[in-house]
Amino acid sequence: MPRATRAGVYSATLEYVLIEELAESRDGVITRDEAVRGGLTLRQVRHRVRDGQWTSLHPGVYLVGRREPDQRTSTRAAVAWAGPGALASGLTAVWWWGLRDWAPAAAEVTVPRARSRRVHAGVVLRRRDLDPVDFVVLRGLPVTALPLTVLDAAAALGNDSGRPLVDRALQRRVSFRELHAAYCRAFGRQGSPWLGRVLRQAADGACSQAERILHGLLRQDGIDGWVANHRVVLSGSEYWIDVAFLAHRVAVEVDGWAWHSDVDRFARDRRRQNALVLAGWTVLRFTWYDLMSRPEGVVAQVRAAVRA
Repeated sequence: MPRATRAGVYSATLEYVLIEELAESRDGVITRDEAVRGGLTLRQVRHRVRDGQWTSLHPGVYLVGRREPDQRTSTRAAVAWAGPGALASGLTAVWWWGLRDWAPAAAEVTVPRARSRRVHAGVVLRRRDLDPVDFVVLRGLPVTALPLTVLDAAAALGNDSGRPLVDRALQRRVSFRELHAAYCRAFGRQGSPWLGRVLRQAADGACSQAERILHGLLRQDGIDGWVANHRVVLSGSEYWIDVAFLAHRVAVEVDGWAWHSDVDRFARDRRRQNALVLAGWTVLRFTWYDLMSRPEGVVAQVRAAVRA
């Protein structure tokens, strides 16, 4: 009999350790079903909540340990409460992916259309059926894949903040092909007209809105003889010029919103510029501020370089 008791104590201790480890791997969040599958009874779960060992975040979702909820735990808890097939989306997902520094106050969670869930504090439910390719698991959390995340967040943010977000994603994280495919899957014929315009503008070969603005200035002023995103190979290395006047060997480079925060890109741009100069190119470099505050000066400098 004592031996059986010791085995029971050992088993209960092991179950508790496994539950703790599972919760710890997910910022302390665990569901009631997971706790029961891990060996606890419903009575034991309720006791832990009453005793303050666990905190109830949503019905059937708990924070293990005496810790304060934060953005990460709130996000995980919201997705867990929403049930199977739920995933973080929109501004919540774009924060989880690291493209924004803060999460919205209420977690946005996408659930299947047929899912029946009442509105709950701290959660915004979005009902839609997504293609499996738009589901991923990132750091243990079901979340929309990056291309759809960017589109959802851009649509929510609108023109002033949404365009820069698409720009940053295209510059560093996703391809135009991936964004366009996600748009067709998730938005289809009822897609956002604004998002459609953003994607059409991106399809002209400009990798950032800064480049698109430069293209517009050149066209508006009647300056031709240039190509966008021109490939050159110098000393065995491949480089891409934002706008190239091939007949005059003039290269025009533009820096968008995200340019200054990317150290690797800064270094690559400097190597490219040095290689072009050594190969006999004239290189003009403009910033987002130049394009927005003194567009006439930008155009005048380009004209002067082409005529020189």
